[in-house]
Amino acid sequence: MTSLAVPEHPWLLPGELVVPAERGRRRPRRTTRDWVVDSLAFLLGLLWVLFATVDGLSPSPESAVPLPYDWMVGADALIGLVCCGLLWVRRRWPLGLAVATLPLNLFSMAAAIPLLIIYFTVVVHRRTAVAVAVTGAGLVTNLVFSWTRPDPVMPYWATVSWGVVITFAVLAWGMFVRARRQLIVSLRERAERAEAEQQLRVAQARHLERTRIAREMHDVLAHRISLLSLHAGALEFRPDAPADEVARAAGVIRGSAHAALQDLREVIGVLRAEDDGAGDAPEPPQPTLADLPALIAESRSAGVRVNVSDSVVNPGEVPAALGRAAYRIVQEGLTNARKHAAGAVVTVDVSGGPGTGLSVAISNRWPVGTPEGGTLPGAGTGLVGISERVTLAGGRLAYGRDDSGDFRLAAWLPWPA
Repeated sequence: MTSLAVPEHPWLLPGELVVPAERGRRRPRRTTRDWVVDSLAFLLGLLWVLFATVDGLSPSPESAVPLPYDWMVGADALIGLVCCGLLWVRRRWPLGLAVATLPLNLFSMAAAIPLLIIYFTVVVHRRTAVAVAVTGAGLVTNLVFSWTRPDPVMPYWATVSWGVVITFAVLAWGMFVRARRQLIVSLRERAERAEAEQQLRVAQARHLERTRIAREMHDVLAHRISLLSLHAGALEFRPDAPADEVARAAGVIRGSAHAALQDLREVIGVLRAEDDGAGDAPEPPQPTLADLPALIAESRSAGVRVNVSDSVVNPGEVPAALGRAAYRIVQEGLTNARKHAAGAVVTVDVSGGPGTGLSVAISNRWPVGTPEGGTLPGAGTGLVGISERVTLAGGRLAYGRDDSGDFRLAAWLPWPA
């Protein structure tokens, strides 16, 4: 994904808009554009100082009445040159320079343009209230300057009016530049925030998908390993069984172990997958309600007595997600029965239809005592995972001992008409 943080031509932008990495700097570094603008401002100030000095030394100046002494013209020129030099540091201390040079507006003609540029910098880089305050002070000095250095042609109020017009023009221009920069910064921050939120959503979606796959693998592994343990327990219980039965049980154990290892390899690959696309590999086909007979047959082959009641209306129309959830519920119920009630008869009841929902119930007699060899170990998270699955599907889940003393796991899942 292309980053929005770095502009294509940073040298064309002001230092405040260049790189987000430099936004934390107290004084942004000058760009090529800033150097060009500062150089032009300095040259413009020098040209104005030169014009004001030559005009002040002429017998009939055009800009203002002549000063009584020539050294005053030279002093004014020196003040103008100093103000031109201050233009190079005006970005660093705009308000301080504006306040310090404010008295020069009362009498200096040579410093007029440099002081106007400093005022413009204050408007661009400081908030509106500060700019308005500096503007008000400048208007007061404009009244005094027009009185002390009157124009030889225009009357006093015309000179004052021109000063007000120029001041407000610079104020409007500076506020426009400031508003445009703030808009650019705001749009960039919004774009970066949107990009970050999008990346976060992608990461969360990937995490949720990995969690879902890991939950699927947990259910599958618990089912296979419980079958494997059941077959191994049968061999241990009957060491004198016929050779063909031993061979058949060993083959089942071997197949179950191989399948369990394959499932374990898949879940480890999912959990280790990084953001390089390795986690986007296609999943194996997911079970549906049509795979329930195979699941029941697999449990029966391991010696579990299972009674099935299937009264689903239009089973071929069951949505894939709904069928997968029902399959996992039955799988978890059979696994729990093998773990905690070995030898008990398990009853599986699946019913429902479009509009009424799909009901799944697995029940078995409550175990009496501890089976020989102990119960199979478990993490205790199977029912938690089933509860999360049912909740995400918008259904209801209940489990525990019923009125007859049997353990019952029942779930209802919505099936839209």
